[in-house]
Amino acid sequence: MTAAAVKSHEAAPRRRKANLLPYFLSLPALLVCVGILIPFVTAIYYSLLRFRLNLPMLKGFIWFQNYIDFLTDATFWHTVRVSLLYTALTVGVELVFGLTIALLLQKPSRVNNVISVLLLLPLMTAPAIAALMWKLMTNPNFGVLSYFVQLLGVSNFKWASDPNTALFTVVLVDVWVYTPFIMILLLAGLRSLPQQPFEAAALDGVPRRFVFFRITLPMLMPYMVTAALFRLLDSIQQFDIIYPMTQGGPGDTLLVFQVRSYLEFYQYTNVGKSAALLIILWAITYALSNVFIKQWLRLRERARGLA
Repeated sequence: MTAAAVKSHEAAPRRRKANLLPYFLSLPALLVCVGILIPFVTAIYYSLLRFRLNLPMLKGFIWFQNYIDFLTDATFWHTVRVSLLYTALTVGVELVFGLTIALLLQKPSRVNNVISVLLLLPLMTAPAIAALMWKLMTNPNFGVLSYFVQLLGVSNFKWASDPNTALFTVVLVDVWVYTPFIMILLLAGLRSLPQQPFEAAALDGVPRRFVFFRITLPMLMPYMVTAALFRLLDSIQQFDIIYPMTQGGPGDTLLVFQVRSYLEFYQYTNVGKSAALLIILWAITYALSNVFIKQWLRLRERARGLA
């Protein structure tokens, strides 16, 4: 056997390993994908069934009847409206507060770094625990926040127990928990922006307001869209703040998707309708995500042009 043949024979196992390496590296992602698809396909299957846990003998395919029942149900459209309103309020308020705090902490310093770390503490609290904490603080009888509101001249403020203020209360809790998430993303974005446009504007004496609206904000917009997308995906399927505080009430005031799906399954034992509701939520989330991602790609190209 020639030397070239020996080298080729020895290199063959290495080539096989190199060819198999991409498959080994992609195996964890494949397992995660399978782990996601199995419950997703299972939910689709159950959404096509008439299936109540208290009447298992009536189980059978009714195909799209669960979806048709929802689309012709006024309560369902109330759930859609409340879910979208809650999402819009929480994401919008958190973006404004997060951007304001990030601008205040933009300049790197020891004090700003310490403050940014301290502001992350609410984010480290489990949302369900935070909801229970706020439920105690807003108790009309002994809550500390109710006491402060009385000092301001507002008596008998019902917080989450009143349909007129329940949405305000849960949005307040959501803002307290998740604004630090928006803040840290936008702060990282601000500190990573190229400095050349700002230095040129400073040399030309450009007003700060013009710099913010014409340079900072357009270049920061991809980070804002990214932060808004992450929060949208979480807010539209909110459960662990709303349910501990109000259980979807008072009445159906805060009957968002996840809370109604939970009640359909555990209270009304209607597995088919619960699964159908979650599939509809997935479809709405998928559509909104596509809109945000297309907007993000467009803004990223514009930001590169400005840089």
